[in-house]
Amino acid sequence: MTKSQQFYLTLKKFGINFASGVPCAAQKNILPFFFNDPEMIYIGATREEETVGIATGAFLAGKKPIVLMQNSGLANCINALASLCIPYKIPILILATWRGYPKDKNEPHYHHVMGRATIKLMNDLGIPVKIIPEKAPHTVIPLSIKEMQKQKRPVVMLLKRHIFK
Repeated sequence: MTKSQQFYLTLKKFGINFASGVPCAAQKNILPFFFNDPEMIYIGATREEETVGIATGAFLAGKKPIVLMQNSGLANCINALASLCIPYKIPILILATWRGYPKDKNEPHYHHVMGRATIKLMNDLGIPVKIIPEKAPHTVIPLSIKEMQKQKRPVVMLLKRHIFK
């Protein structure tokens, strides 16, 4: 079983049944699972803020949503997260590719500004961040979902681009 398949199946095991996204190319090996699973509803969006609104609606309709994006798109979502999800206690799982993370020498320079700021921005908003471990990526899911349910707010899982090769 591939890391991406195990990650996806673990999401489903923990009840994730709805997804929306403006995914990053680094998520290309996990995306087919979302697209091809008849038990998963996937709605694409044109902007990351839309994914937050779509996922909020899904949550209010009884679904357990995840949104997929790149960390630069996560920055686009700050107002939606701060003015919708946090005050109204909307727990959304966010899978964000962490482009430009510290010590990543293979990224173009323009990713490094957001890469350095991602965790601090989420911490400033009070949104928990979990870095997906390389050897067993699926192990972050139960921790993230437990935190999301406990705090009744979004949780970000940061994915380094080489993990789901």
